[in-house]
Amino acid sequence: MGQAWVGVHDGARDTFAAADEALGIGLSQLCWEGPESDLQLTANTQPAILTTSVAVYRAVAERGLEPALMAGHSLGEYSALVAAGVLDFADAVRLVRRRGELMQEAVPVGQGAMAAVLGLDAATVTEVTERAAGDGVCAVANLNAPVQIVIAGDAAAVARAIDLASEAGAKRVIPLAVSAPFHSPLMAPARAGLTPALADTDFNDHRVPVVTNIDARPATTGGAARDALERQIDGPVRWVETIEWMVTEGGIEGFVEIGPGAVLAGLIKRIARGVPSINISEPDDLAKLDEFGTSDG
Repeated sequence: MGQAWVGVHDGARDTFAAADEALGIGLSQLCWEGPESDLQLTANTQPAILTTSVAVYRAVAERGLEPALMAGHSLGEYSALVAAGVLDFADAVRLVRRRGELMQEAVPVGQGAMAAVLGLDAATVTEVTERAAGDGVCAVANLNAPVQIVIAGDAAAVARAIDLASEAGAKRVIPLAVSAPFHSPLMAPARAGLTPALADTDFNDHRVPVVTNIDARPATTGGAARDALERQIDGPVRWVETIEWMVTEGGIEGFVEIGPGAVLAGLIKRIARGVPSINISEPDDLAKLDEFGTSDG
């Protein structure tokens, strides 16, 4: 992950070296050589994705990309804040490693679960989670697309929600292979644990506004960005509203997804139909910028 960029861009190579130094571990070697079982541990996955995303962004920025607004999905909000000049990269990579550790510690493996519900709207899925919760926790975690919503909570409650969603007419309900019920109230201990680390980290005011997951509105000050990251941990990712706000209120006419994969570009096409979106994950993808345009949004 990210290795191809290191061979063609000095800034990418420096980014991976800085991550290794900040964490005191061989993160770059883990990204490029594995083992995959270690890379999949959320305490490693989170800094790995952040580092790769920032490395790619630095290469893209040299091509003249001048974003008018930024946003990131869950962990990606940290990448956006680095790109927007709010967080120092070394601080961000340390924060997300701690974030991953705390999220894993919050709920013992096997006690929490997540599932993707396809084909039901947000109101129906919310009703399903409320009925399924019982004495436990079941909540909407990610509003990814108009009819693609992820739920999270206690394993038993999520299992009940899977059955109820199917009865309510869901096209598919897919249990997710995750290690913890992210963005649910069960992450409250992780929020409490990360709050002091966020408070001890310098947050600058934004060069570019970042639309936050938790509010689906832009933050423009360091204090607002810090507060949004704290509330994001055990709150839902409001991705649909984020993209809608960027288009209708922010005037965005095209999106560039930066980092490993192309999931967000696909979601955006379903949220903002007719608004172009591309992804840049490998060096060859830079050619897309020539057709897409690289300035003023």
